Amino acid sequence: MTFRGLNEHSLDSKDRITVPAQYRASFADGIVLMKGVERCVEVWPAKAAEEMEATTLGRLNPMSRDARRIQRRFFAHSESVELDSAGRVRLSRQLIEHARLDGRCIVSGMGSRLEIWSPDEWFSEDEENEQLTPELTESIAAIQQPASPGGE
Repeated sequence: MTFRGLNEHSLDSKDRITVPAQYRASFADGIVLMKGVERCVEVWPAKAAEEMEATTLGRLNPMSRDARRIQRRFFAHSESVELDSAGRVRLSRQLIEHARLDGRCIVSGMGSRLEIWSPDEWFSEDEENEQLTPELTESIAAIQQPASPGGE
């Protein structure tokens, strides 16, 4: 499944957030919560997180201090969790503080994962992204080879 769109949600008094119903089946095998690079919480289906970790973080050279630092940043600050019977997931205090969550939340689709943002952080990031879109599009086009029409 590809995660798309924006949804507004709230943290309840037990620091739980309801996962949008259309996405719950994607999390049947578990969820990995991670500190986002920006001030958000990344919500990965367990299998997608394992694949991402194996193909990116797991391939870094353990003899490199920078590699160890980035691995530590992601692995030490991630948690494996399950949806409860009501389709909610509990966020740790560490993740809530990182994302500056306080009540209302924005859940953003990011293709392979979801992100949870405070509204203030989301709108600030989204505004900056809007301004940078032409520049980012050109930069990414320069480093990514387009797929051939036949998929070869």
